[in-house]
Amino acid sequence: MTPKTEQELAEVIAGSNGPLRIVGGGTRPIGQSDGDALGTSQMRGITLHEPGALTLVAKAGTPVAEIEAALAKENQRLAFEPMDHRALLGTTGEPTIGGVVAANVSGPRRIAVGACRDFMLGVRFVDGSGNVIKNGGRVMKNVTGYDLVKLMTGSYGTLGVLTEVSLKVLPGVAQETTLALDGLDDATAVAAMSAALSSPYEVTGVAHDPVAGKTLFRLEGFADSVAYRAAELTRLLAKFGQLVELDRPRQWQAVRDVVAFAGQPGDVWRLSVKPSDAAALVAKMDAKAVLYDWGGGLVWALTDGGDLRARLGDFQGHATLIRGTGDFPVFQPEHAPLAAISAGLRAKFDPRNILNRGLMQ
Repeated sequence: MTPKTEQELAEVIAGSNGPLRIVGGGTRPIGQSDGDALGTSQMRGITLHEPGALTLVAKAGTPVAEIEAALAKENQRLAFEPMDHRALLGTTGEPTIGGVVAANVSGPRRIAVGACRDFMLGVRFVDGSGNVIKNGGRVMKNVTGYDLVKLMTGSYGTLGVLTEVSLKVLPGVAQETTLALDGLDDATAVAAMSAALSSPYEVTGVAHDPVAGKTLFRLEGFADSVAYRAAELTRLLAKFGQLVELDRPRQWQAVRDVVAFAGQPGDVWRLSVKPSDAAALVAKMDAKAVLYDWGGGLVWALTDGGDLRARLGDFQGHATLIRGTGDFPVFQPEHAPLAAISAGLRAKFDPRNILNRGLMQ
């Protein structure tokens, strides 16, 4: 089922006698849910782009590539640089903006500008009873009622099916440079990344690849500013080694999309943790390979299989199984108080429990 309009979608959901599995571009099949496939790919198109107001409105099935191309013509961008999962998951199709919002997909620049959720201005969606709901608007100063915009972002289609999203966009980048330190162990790399992030030099990407032996620092902005900050950052991090400039224009796309794990056998886990805990947790994983992003706050792990959470024990953070199977939850189990809140929200927005049933439970 691939309705072409919001009203058709509402009728399908209202008339459904069983569970529905929500599908956007089909590029991110994370977790398993019951039911018939309900696609949003036919609800597509940019309905509003106001470059002067840094605002864009698009239907949920609009390909991300289409949005990025339209923004590029005005020297603008989706600053949170959403990840493309196709290489990592071996999928085809086109990532859609609705899928990005539903999963709150955010890339390396999150440490500097925020996540997808932070750029959301408004949403339209259909809940589990077939009701069309609108929340938010097209400007940042919108404080009326409950903030369903933030609630829907990252809910993975379990509370409602997105039909339209409003986003804040940012101007393009005039200059970008990437500096690297070689040969740091994980703990030292995290210390270097933390020093860069706590500095005034506005790094917009900080990652560590133990396999390649590279710790990466990205600077963006006007050319003179980038040159000045690069020189200052080099002096600041001199105790960790000599920073060298990398001439790899697709370096951060590789970090964003975790291309080093693409085509490699094994399970892939995504862990959100305190950077200060990251190296110690990695030491307990017995992973085949890892990649640190967000200064150590995000850890990607390639393993031979099994429940990584059981291996790590109790830790502050959460782990999501992005690729692989097992007799354990894909998403981090919630503590009882939070689980009760989540169950209450699902009961309110999807009282028949038909939208992506079982996906996040």
